[in-house]
Amino acid sequence: MPNDELSDEYDFSQLSGGVRGKYADRYRKGTNLVRLDPDVARAFPTQESVNEALRLLIQIAERLRE
Repeated sequence: MPNDELSDEYDFSQLSGGVRGKYADRYRKGTNLVRLDPDVARAFPTQESVNEALRLLIQIAERLRE
């Protein structure tokens, strides 16, 4: 059953020093997240494999323009 109340074990009064949005600007500047469909993620399971495939695609596209 959905409940909009946090459980008792979440006692945020015990936390200190937290700043909302502390890393928001850094995140926006240096992060580009893309969600892959499951079939694509199986073919390219790592960040490196995705980047390598895209770089190859860029090279092919550049050669076709010549």
